[in-house]
Amino acid sequence: MNTGEEQLHKEKQKQFILNGNLWKVMVDLSWPAIVAMVLYGMNAMLDGFFVGRYVGETALAGVSVVYPLSQISVALGSLIGVGAGSVLSIAIGARNKQVQERLLGNVNFLSVIAALVYMVLGLLFSRELAELMGGREEALLLGDRYFRITILGAFFWIYGLAGNMIVRAEGKMKTAAWMMGVGLAVDAAFKYLFVGLLDWGVEGAAWATNIGMLTYTLLGWMYFGGNSPSFRSKLASVRWDREIGGSVLRLGMSSLIMSVMSLVQAVFVFNALSKHGTTADVAFYGVVYRIFTFLLTPIFGLMRALQPVIGINYGAGQYERVIRAYHIFAAASTLLTLPFWILSMLAPAPVLGMMLKDQVFTGEQFAQFRIYMAILPVLSFIFMAMTLFPSIDKGKPAALIGIARQLVFYVPVMLLLPQVMGVSGIYAGSFAIDAVIVLWTVLMVRREFRQLRLMGAVPNTQGMPG
Repeated sequence: MNTGEEQLHKEKQKQFILNGNLWKVMVDLSWPAIVAMVLYGMNAMLDGFFVGRYVGETALAGVSVVYPLSQISVALGSLIGVGAGSVLSIAIGARNKQVQERLLGNVNFLSVIAALVYMVLGLLFSRELAELMGGREEALLLGDRYFRITILGAFFWIYGLAGNMIVRAEGKMKTAAWMMGVGLAVDAAFKYLFVGLLDWGVEGAAWATNIGMLTYTLLGWMYFGGNSPSFRSKLASVRWDREIGGSVLRLGMSSLIMSVMSLVQAVFVFNALSKHGTTADVAFYGVVYRIFTFLLTPIFGLMRALQPVIGINYGAGQYERVIRAYHIFAAASTLLTLPFWILSMLAPAPVLGMMLKDQVFTGEQFAQFRIYMAILPVLSFIFMAMTLFPSIDKGKPAALIGIARQLVFYVPVMLLLPQVMGVSGIYAGSFAIDAVIVLWTVLMVRREFRQLRLMGAVPNTQGMPG
C-alpha cells in the first residue's frame, strides 16, 4: 500500500467513526478490542493455571498476594496509555497535527521516568510490600521472589501496554489484537517451558510474563517506527511538552487512581483473609478474583473501543453522538457478559477447578463465589463511565469514582464486616459496595449528558485538552 492509499485508508477510518452507523462502529471496533483484552486478561489466568497446577497451593497463595503489586506497572502503563490515547483521539477529531506529532516523544519520556521510579522503590521495599499485602511464611517468600522478577521487566510492562492503548485510540483494534495475541502466545510458551518442563516454579512464571511484555514492546516499536500510524510518530523522540505531557497525566490519572485504589482494596482484603482465614482461603480468593477480572475483559475491550469513538466525536463537536455511543456500548457490554456470567454461576466447580485442580469445594465456597460474581453484568456502567469522562476532557469525575470506591467504601467495610461475618464478609461487602457505586455512577453520567446537550454542537477548534 503506497502513501496515498494509506492516507486514504486512515481518513476513511476517521470518517467511519465520525459518521458511520454507531451500532456498526461498535461491532467493527469492539470485536478485535474484546479479543485483545481477553488475550491480555489470559496473562493473569496463565499464572494461576501454571502455578496452581505445577507448583502448588502455597505458591498460588504467594503469587495471589503479590499479584496486585505486580499490577502497579500495569497501572503506570494505563496512566500513560489512557492519557495519551485520550489526547490523541481528541487531536485526531480536531485535526491538530502538532499535538499528534509530539505525542510519542512525551510517551517515551513518561515511560522511562515511571519505570525507573517504580523499579528503584519496588526493589528496595519488595518484601515489606509483600508483608503489607498479608503475605506470611512460605507464601511470603514465594510471593516476594515472583514480585521482584516482575519489577525487573517494569519498562516493558509499562511501555508495551501504553503503546497498545495508543494503537487502540487510533481506532485500529485489529492491529492491537494481533499484537496481544502474539504476546500471549510467547508468554504461554515460556510459562510451559519454565514452569511445566524446567520446574522453575514462581520464578519461571514471572520471567515468562516479562518475556511476553517484552514482545508487546517490540511489536509497538515496529508499529510506530513504520508507516502504519494514522498520526506522524517519531519513535526515537524523547521530549517533554508541558501542555501535552500534562494533559496525558491529567486524563490518564483516573486510570492510575483506580488501579492504585484497587491495590489499597487488595491490602485490606488480603490482610482480612490472613487474619480471619487460612492459606487455602487466600488461594481461593486469588482464584475467584482472577476469574472475576477475566470475565470483565469483554467490558474492558468495549471500553477501549469506546475511547476513540467518544474522543474523536467529542473533538469534532458531535456531542449527541457521544451520548448515543455511551448508551450503545454500555448495553452491548452488559449483554456480552451474560453468557459467561450465567455459565460461571450455574457451574462454578469446573471454572474454579481450572486453577485449583483436584480440590473439593464446599457449599460455603460456592456461595462466596456466587455472591462476589453477582454484580458483574451491571459493572459495564461504571467502566464505560471511566472511559467517557477522560475522553471528553474531564478526568476528575472518573478519578472520584475510583477513590470513593476504595477509600470511602472498601476500607471501612473490610475492616468491620469480616469481624462480624468472617471470610464471607469479604465477598458480601464487595457486592454491596459495587451495587452502591453503580447507582452513583449512573447519576453522574446522566448529569454530564445534560451538560453536553446544553453545549450543543459547537466544534472544538482548539483540538487540545484544556
